[in-house]
Amino acid sequence: MLSSITRFLRDEEGATAIEYGIIAGLMATILIAVFGTDTSSGVGKILDGIFTAIGTKATPK
Repeated sequence: MLSSITRFLRDEEGATAIEYGIIAGLMATILIAVFGTDTSSGVGKILDGIFTAIGTKATPK
């Protein structure tokens, strides 16, 4: 019984999933901050222009 408890306490597989979750959350926060919904300046303006150009060319005439 004691060996099972010791093995459980030393098991670190669950920590890996938690770490990946934290990294994914931080990346999502950074991406929202960089590419946010504000299209008046910066990267948002550039992406808006690109998607508008693609949408215009993709629209059938």
